[in-house]
Amino acid sequence: MQTICVYCGSSTQVDEIFFRTASDLGRMLAQNGDTLVYGGGSLGLMGELAQSALRAGGRVVGVIPRFMYEENWHMEGLSELLITTDMHERKQKMAGMADAFVALPGGCGTLEELMEIITWKQLGLVTQPIIIVNADNYYTPLLQMLDRAVEKHFMRERHRDMWTVVESAEEVLPAIEHATAWDTGYRKFAAI
Repeated sequence: MQTICVYCGSSTQVDEIFFRTASDLGRMLAQNGDTLVYGGGSLGLMGELAQSALRAGGRVVGVIPRFMYEENWHMEGLSELLITTDMHERKQKMAGMADAFVALPGGCGTLEELMEIITWKQLGLVTQPIIIVNADNYYTPLLQMLDRAVEKHFMRERHRDMWTVVESAEEVLPAIEHATAWDTGYRKFAAI
């Protein structure tokens, strides 16, 4: 049993393939006995992911800032709902619980969470696997930008090994299982 942190969008206007991917991932995490940790929202891929895991008997922990909770953006009926003071505490709490990170498609918030966790891994703040689900080639432009950062020497070649790209939810758990250990080579930082 692991705790898997999943980043994803809350838009309800996205293509069906993204909803199916979120639903499949939620169900598979539950069937595998893993705990899902996510941003606590009720809409879009966030809501689909959580509901799918709950329907399959999984444990789902939502982590949401107080201002979002007070706006009733949270999902009811979760196994546990943690309310944080702000977005920064939310991300730290989610990262501190995670045995692995998964990025489904999403907007600015999801992109920011993914890039931050990649940065934290580069710095040695986290060492867990990071899986990018490139459903419908959603993340291809970002992956090209990361390749460009390596080509232009803003990142080292070895930094491409910090994440694994998969195309579907079915590939996520095997990718986590086969992820190689990450050693930054930098001094060790205190755990988050």
